[in-house]
Amino acid sequence: MVSMVQNVAIDCADAYELARFWSGVTGRPMHPDVKPGDRETVVPLAQGPALYFNQVPEPKTIKNRIHLCLRPETSRDAEVDRLLGLGATFVADHRNPDGSGWAVLADPEGNEFCVLRSDSDRAGRDS
Repeated sequence: MVSMVQNVAIDCADAYELARFWSGVTGRPMHPDVKPGDRETVVPLAQGPALYFNQVPEPKTIKNRIHLCLRPETSRDAEVDRLLGLGATFVADHRNPDGSGWAVLADPEGNEFCVLRSDSDRAGRDS
């Protein structure tokens, strides 16, 4: 027997607002029962586990030990710009002159995530 990943849980200070950010990132709506002020919210994804946001009293204090890696439909650099416009912050640049690599961003509560190259960025190159 094996276990299935049901969701990725993200502790946060404002579950609704962070879910709203990630809804914009993924293009997926929040669960229809979610409303402002909810201490638990969900963004069901089209494929894979849901993103589950759990409001907790303590602030984030250290680097994430687990994080999301995003592969955009558009180019990596265009997606980085879009996500910055949604409220992400730029953390680190691991992009290389040959087009490989990734960018590290943080959501509005400081949770780091990576933006990888898209399939079109990778066409004709190694991943």
